Amino acid sequence: MLDPKLKVLQLVAHHGTVTAAAAALHYTPSAVSYQLRQLAEELGVELVTQRGRGIQLTAAARTVLRHAEALQAQVERARAELASIAEEPTGSFTLCGFSTAATNLLPPAAAALRERHPHLQVRVIEAEPARCFDLLLAGEADLALVINSAETPSTADERFDQQPLLDDPLDLVVPEGHRLAELPAVTLADAADEKWIVGLPGSTYHDLVRTACTAAGFTPNIAHYANEWDTGTALVAHDFGIILVPRLARLHEDWPVVRLPLHGEPAPARRLTAATRRGRRDHPAVAASLETITATASRLKASKDCPK
Repeated sequence: MLDPKLKVLQLVAHHGTVTAAAAALHYTPSAVSYQLRQLAEELGVELVTQRGRGIQLTAAARTVLRHAEALQAQVERARAELASIAEEPTGSFTLCGFSTAATNLLPPAAAALRERHPHLQVRVIEAEPARCFDLLLAGEADLALVINSAETPSTADERFDQQPLLDDPLDLVVPEGHRLAELPAVTLADAADEKWIVGLPGSTYHDLVRTACTAAGFTPNIAHYANEWDTGTALVAHDFGIILVPRLARLHEDWPVVRLPLHGEPAPARRLTAATRRGRRDHPAVAASLETITATASRLKASKDCPK
């Protein structure tokens, strides 16, 4: 319903380079540059200027973007309203989310959507939070479950509707027989002298752990890196260090580890947020997905076997 060239301009503005925008859109850089030139000619303004080896958006481009974002939101509201009055939703609907969400929350939501709307083609994409926002902007995803970080758009970004869903506490996982497992209550500061297992630098999990430890008054002694909970917990089971694991993450029951809820302040947690393109929040498929996701998350957090 909107000129596709406007989406190209939006992605160039979001990523900052033609090359990155082309990758997000699955175009070639030359195709992106061509569409930018076409849009500039149609509007009679300059949209980009050269700046060193890169480009810079002009004031005219910023004006076009402001109106394009308003138009995009109105289009999404129209589509949501049309879907709500349709007898049976059709077409495709894509959910995306980071690893824990993609494992524990999105499959039940996708299954519920498939059962409720059998003519709707539902798919799931696992992606890091920043990539989830790229998928939303490119129109390749309809609903994303993310954790906000320095790498993701702020909650005030007018291109998106971002709705906090829940806070997912982080539990400390230590080997069986560890001294911390003998304490009546464990704080994060109690683990200051331990060897730590964290995500790779630049990952959301890495930043989350570093920030939590700093708030507790220490810098973690990082001994190993692992992006997957299973890998990190396996290292814990073999006494290579300790790890923080989200409450929603499930661990293998046969591993010799102990999961310890943290007490006191700071009590680290990650906030799960549902994000859509602005105007799409009222789409019936979005509403149905969020209903299932919220119920599933509440059930997992309340489950007796969640903390091991």
